[in-house]
Amino acid sequence: MSEPRVVALITARGGSKGLPRKCVLPLAGRPLIEWSIDAGRGAAQVAETVVTTEDPEIAAVALAAGATLLERPAELATDHARSEEVVAHALRALRARGAAFTHFVLLQPTSPLRDAGDVDAAIAGALCRGVDCALSVTRPEHHPYKMLVERQGEVVPVLDTRSLSTPRQELPPAYRQNGAIYFMRCETFERARTFFVPPVYVHEMPVERSVDIDVAADLARCEAWLGAQRA
Repeated sequence: MSEPRVVALITARGGSKGLPRKCVLPLAGRPLIEWSIDAGRGAAQVAETVVTTEDPEIAAVALAAGATLLERPAELATDHARSEEVVAHALRALRARGAAFTHFVLLQPTSPLRDAGDVDAAIAGALCRGVDCALSVTRPEHHPYKMLVERQGEVVPVLDTRSLSTPRQELPPAYRQNGAIYFMRCETFERARTFFVPPVYVHEMPVERSVDIDVAADLARCEAWLGAQRA
């Protein structure tokens, strides 16, 4: 079997609504997207780091940071475009350029506190276990079995009534996706068109580094954490 060849894909569009222009907003003095580019370029398991965008300013920042650029079609840069569609387009475009990758790792630019070590650990974990899929997770503040959902107009337990009063120590470990890392074999993704194909390896990250930037308060949390690390 040939050695895995991994491309890091960073999906960055210019039309964010919750925090306008967030991909190029400064975080600790650097454009937000640079943190993800550094994570991809610094990972020993990654052969190339590619930014897919429709935005000229993001493209300029990405090139200056050392990333390869792919132009994203306008129809894949709307609020309704799915990440799966963007990744599928990027893989097709790379193949048309003659690039041969066996795997990709999706690094969303809104997760700046994920680093190259996390990327390498997620990839190595999946490859060592012989699975086609890995993702980064963190522990939820509350166990999901303790939650309620609305179904057909009625509020009911996520699992069952008994779980609501079961001691937390007796419940199975639970994780939530933190959006920082999705690693997959290209062939598996193109067949399934989803980032979750069991069996899955999970790379656990601490909650304080699992910030997904959507609003200004999220950016402030990252600034505070980085400032504390420098202190």
